[in-house]
Amino acid sequence: MCSLLDTFSWQEVRHHPWRHLAAVLAVMLGVALAFSVHLINNSALDEFQRATRTVNGQPDLEVRAVQGDLDEALFGQLAGLRQVALLSPVLEAQVLLRTREGRLTSLRLLGLDALVLPAISPSLMPMPFPGRGDDRLAMLLPERAFLNAAARQSLGSGAEQLELRMPDGAARQLDIAGTVAAAGSPLAVMDIGAAQALLGRQGRLSRIDLRLAPGTDREALAQAIRALPAWTPALRLAEPADEAQRIGNLSRAYRVNLTVLALVALFTGAFLVFSVLALSVAKRAQQFALLGVLGLTARQRLRLVLAESLALGAVGSAAGLALGLALAWAALRLLGGDLGGGYFRDVTPPLRVDPAATLAYGVLGTLAALAGGWWPARAAQRLPEAQTLKGLGDASGRGGRLWPALALMGTGGALALVPPILGMPLAAYASVALLLVGGIATLPWLIQVLYGWLAPRLAGRLLPLMAIERARRMRGTAAIALSGVVASLALSVALTVMVASFRESVTRWLDVVLPADLYVRAAGAATGELAPFDADFVAAAQAIPGVVRVAPQRIRLLQLDPAAPAVSLLARPIDPGAPGDSLPLTGPTLSAPPGRIPVYVSEPMLSLHGARVGGTLVSLDAAFGLPAGRFFVAGVWRDYARQFGAIAISRDDYQALTGDGAASELSLWQAADADEARIRQALDGLARVRLGAADALDTASTAQLRAVSLRIFDRSFAVTYWLQAVAIAIGLFGIAASFSAQVLARRKEFGLLAHLGFMPSQVRRLVAGEGAAWTGIGALAGLGLGIAVAAVLVKVVNPQSFRWTMDMLLPPGRLAALCMAVIGAGTLTAWFSARAAASQDMVLAVKEDW
Repeated sequence: MCSLLDTFSWQEVRHHPWRHLAAVLAVMLGVALAFSVHLINNSALDEFQRATRTVNGQPDLEVRAVQGDLDEALFGQLAGLRQVALLSPVLEAQVLLRTREGRLTSLRLLGLDALVLPAISPSLMPMPFPGRGDDRLAMLLPERAFLNAAARQSLGSGAEQLELRMPDGAARQLDIAGTVAAAGSPLAVMDIGAAQALLGRQGRLSRIDLRLAPGTDREALAQAIRALPAWTPALRLAEPADEAQRIGNLSRAYRVNLTVLALVALFTGAFLVFSVLALSVAKRAQQFALLGVLGLTARQRLRLVLAESLALGAVGSAAGLALGLALAWAALRLLGGDLGGGYFRDVTPPLRVDPAATLAYGVLGTLAALAGGWWPARAAQRLPEAQTLKGLGDASGRGGRLWPALALMGTGGALALVPPILGMPLAAYASVALLLVGGIATLPWLIQVLYGWLAPRLAGRLLPLMAIERARRMRGTAAIALSGVVASLALSVALTVMVASFRESVTRWLDVVLPADLYVRAAGAATGELAPFDADFVAAAQAIPGVVRVAPQRIRLLQLDPAAPAVSLLARPIDPGAPGDSLPLTGPTLSAPPGRIPVYVSEPMLSLHGARVGGTLVSLDAAFGLPAGRFFVAGVWRDYARQFGAIAISRDDYQALTGDGAASELSLWQAADADEARIRQALDGLARVRLGAADALDTASTAQLRAVSLRIFDRSFAVTYWLQAVAIAIGLFGIAASFSAQVLARRKEFGLLAHLGFMPSQVRRLVAGEGAAWTGIGALAGLGLGIAVAAVLVKVVNPQSFRWTMDMLLPPGRLAALCMAVIGAGTLTAWFSARAAASQDMVLAVKEDW
C-alpha cells in the first residue's frame, strides 16, 4: 500500500497540486477555526474560574440567602454544631470606585474575618504594607482596606486612599492599608465588622462558609442545619462546586454554539475532500481497473483511496492545529478572552493548551477527511474492471437512488423535534447535518427534473442548450462538484436568516422595553442591584422642568436554585389591566385570583425553573418568606437581556412586601418642547446635591441605548460573518478545482468543437454557461436547504440554547446577494478555466486520436 501511495497516488497529486491543495486548505481552515475557538473559550473560562476560586476560597459548604442578606444569629447556631470545624462569615457588596482618571468603575467589597482566612481563603488574607506601626492590627481597624492588583492598577501605584460610591449613593473614603493576592476584577477586603458599619448592614451577612469535621455525613448535617431556629425557607445550602457550575453555565450555550459554527468550515471541507477524491477516482477509473486486473483487490482499492483521504486529512489537520494555535495566541493577546458574547469581556487569560483537546481536534479533522473520502473509496471498490478498461464503466454521470436521500432528510426533520440532551440542542445539530447530507444527495434528481423541463425550451439556442444538456447528462459529476458549495451556501443562508431574524426581533423588543425618552442609573454600575435613588430623589427628578413622568425600577438578584445562575427580579410600574404596555408579552395573560400576587416571567424561567402561566413559583414564595402559592404566574414575556431568567413584578406589590422604596434605574418621559440638555444638567445637579458628585449618573437617551444594544448584537455575531465567508470560500475552492480538472480533461472535446467551427470565444462562453448552470442549481438547492436549516436554528437550536424565542425573517436582498455571488463566482471560475483550453493549441488535441 505504501508503494502505491508513493507512486500511483503521489503522481496524481503532482499532476493536480492545486486541486489537492484546496482540499488540504479546507481541512486546515476548519480545524484551525474550531481549535482556536476552543482554545480561546477554554483559556478564558479557566481564568475566570480560577479568579472566582481564589476569591471565594474552598469551603465545604456555603449558606446563602435567595435574595439579600441572612441574619447573623445563624452564625452562632452553626458554630454550635459538632460537625462544623470552622466558619467564615462573609459580607459582600458591589460599590463604585473612582479611578485615577476620575471615572467610576465597579469594585467588589468583601468584609471578612481575618482569623479564619488562612484556612479557607488564603488568597484573601490581607498583607499590610511594611514599615507601618499598626501592621499587626491593620485588618481590624475601621476605614482600612486591602486591594488586589486590579484595584491598585485602577488607582495607580502611589494612591493611599480610595474613594467609594456606596449602594445608597453616599461617598466614602478608605485608607489603603495593604494588598491581597486574589486575582480577577477589582477587589477590596476589610474587617467584617468595619464593613457592616460602612454599609449600614449591622447584624447581616451575605453568606457563611463552612469547613466540616472529618467524616461528616453531609446529608445528616444538612438536616441539622435546616432544623436550626434561625433557618428559613429563604436560605440555601450549597456546595462550592455549584458556583463553578454556575460560572460554566453562564457561557456554555454561547461557547458550544460558536464551536459548532466554527466546525461549519470543517463540515464544508469534508464535502470538498469528497468532491476532489470523487473526481479523481472518476478520472483514474481505467487506472484503478488496470490495477485490479494486475492483482489489486476491490478491498485494496477501497483502502488506497481511504489512505489518500487520510493523508489529506492528516496534513490539513496538522497545519490547522498550528494555525489555530497562532490564531488563539494572537486573539488572546490583542482582544482578550471575549469572542463577542460579553461573558469574558474583562478577562485577559494566558493561552492554555490542553493536549487531549489538541489530539481530539487533530483526529476530528482527519475523520472529516475520511468521511469525505468514504464514498469515492466505495466507488473505486465497485468498479467493473473489464467494462471500465473498455471505457464503459464510468457511472459518474448518473445519480444514485433517491430514497436514501429522502430517508436522511426525514430523519433530520424528526431529530429536530427531540428535546435538549444534557441541556444542549445536540439532536438539532444532528438534524442540521442530516438535512444537509440528504439535501445534497438529492442534487442529481433536482438537476434531472429542473433541467429536463428547461432543455426543450432552449431548443433554439445552441450554447445554453449544450450547457444545460451537459449538466443534465453529467448530473452525478455535477452533484459531486457542487456538494461543497451547496453545503457552504446552505449554512451561510441559514446563518444569515438566523442573524437577521434575531436582530429584527431584538429591534422590536427594544421598541417595547425602551418607551421613555431618558434612562438614568448609577455611573459605572456593573450590576443593576445598586439602588442609589430613594423616594426623595425620584420626587426631585419628577419636579425637573420638562419632565412629564418618572418610572423607577428596582432590580434584585435571586438565587432560586443553587446550581443555576441567579434570576433577576424587576420591580417596575405594571398596569394589571394592560401589562403588555410595559412588557413584550409572548402570549395572553391571566388575571391573578384574589389574594394572589401576579408576576410575569421571562421565557428562560419556563425551562430552567418550571414556571408556567397560571402556576406558582414556590422558590419565589420562599424567597419572600410567604406561604406556598402566593405568587401567581400571570404571563410570559420576552427578555433578550437576561439569558437565565427574569421575573417582573409590580413596584407597588414589591414595596408592600419588602418596604424597599429605592430604585436602581429611572425612566424619564419629557415634554414635547422640553430641552433634553437642560434635563441632563438638572439631573447632574441633583446628583451633586444628593449623591455627592455630578458624574455619579449615567444618562442615556432611547436612541443611544438602541444604538449601543444593536452594536453589542453586531459584535456578538461578528465571528459568525467571518465563518460564513470562510465556508463560502471553501465551497468555491471546490468549484474551481472541479472545473479546472474537467476543462483539462475535455481538451479533446474542445478541439472537436473547434473543427466544427466553434470560435475560442464561443468555447469560453459555453464553459461559462456550464458554470452558471451548475452553480445556479447549486444556489437553488443551497437556498432551499438553508431556509430549512434556518428553521431548525431559529425554532429549535436558539430556544434550546438560550431559552428565548424569536420570529423568523427572510431577508430577500441579502439572500439574493449570496446566491448571485455564488453563481457569479462559479461562472467566472469556469470562464477563467476555459481560457487555457480555448487557446490555439486546442485544435491539436484531437491528433491524439488519429
